[in-house]
Amino acid sequence: MSNLRLVLGIDIGGTTTKLGYVDEQGECLSTTAIPTDADDFENFLSKLVQASRTLSANVGTAFDLLGVGIGAPNANFYTGTVELPPNLNWGPITPLAARVQEHLKVPVKVTNDANAAALGEMHFGAAKGMRDFVVLTLGTGLGSGIVVGGQLVYGHDGFAGEIGHTLVNVNGRICGCGRRGCLETYVSATGICRTVYKLLADYTEPSELRSIPFDELSAVMITDAALRGDFIARQAFEYTARVFGMKLADTVATLSPEAIILFGGLTRAREVLIEPTQRYMEQYMMPLFRGKVKLLISPLDGANTAVLGAAALMWNEIHGGAKL
Repeated sequence: MSNLRLVLGIDIGGTTTKLGYVDEQGECLSTTAIPTDADDFENFLSKLVQASRTLSANVGTAFDLLGVGIGAPNANFYTGTVELPPNLNWGPITPLAARVQEHLKVPVKVTNDANAAALGEMHFGAAKGMRDFVVLTLGTGLGSGIVVGGQLVYGHDGFAGEIGHTLVNVNGRICGCGRRGCLETYVSATGICRTVYKLLADYTEPSELRSIPFDELSAVMITDAALRGDFIARQAFEYTARVFGMKLADTVATLSPEAIILFGGLTRAREVLIEPTQRYMEQYMMPLFRGKVKLLISPLDGANTAVLGAAALMWNEIHGGAKL
């Protein structure tokens, strides 16, 4: 009887790194998490390798490790490097794939977390059977992974697909990338907080959000307030939906996807964000595309989602899905 075939999925975040052994059906057989050492890559690498080896003992059966997939900030699929990552002080270029492969002795592939999410949806989630779709991750920022003709779009340099950094207003809000008016400064957890504070200045209506300091305000608070009917929170979501719908209409005109799949904490605001976003998307869309594009919420909503996405990167390689 042959051994179980597994890949190791690793999701590197600014504060926490999650890892798990995943089979071909998307089942996480063993998972764990370690703190991300944002200031010392060598120390982080040592802890990561040790965690992977300790974790392997918890799988409970003999297995063959076929490879490692890693989702990380500013990870370049082509070079296997992490380049100028936000919140990680590892230097300008870190040879992440090569260093992990050096220790674990199996093939290693890296990509950014939104690309990993797109592959996770294609292998295990809402995009099963689809060849043209877009995944948008609504978190602190707005990440995106684009699949065209069954292939993840990387572009010539490995960094294609930054829909969150398309422009809404060239004189708009300062973005972490250094420009003004990027989509993620409006449509993200931090973006909607910024919108609330502008609306609190513009309107005099009572709101339960007025007494909350900006540093304590969260998208969860705004969502809960909106669902209770708070005027400012509702207006914030309406504005966010209008901006989002407009940019989704642009995305459809460029890519003509079968579906746009949304992932992240903001998706729980279905009534106040997702439904109006779809309405605005259809309103602003070129007539040729109206009624053709599904706006879906990812079913992969759980503690192991990021690990599944990273594992899907390696399964995609094993299946010959990525072409250089």
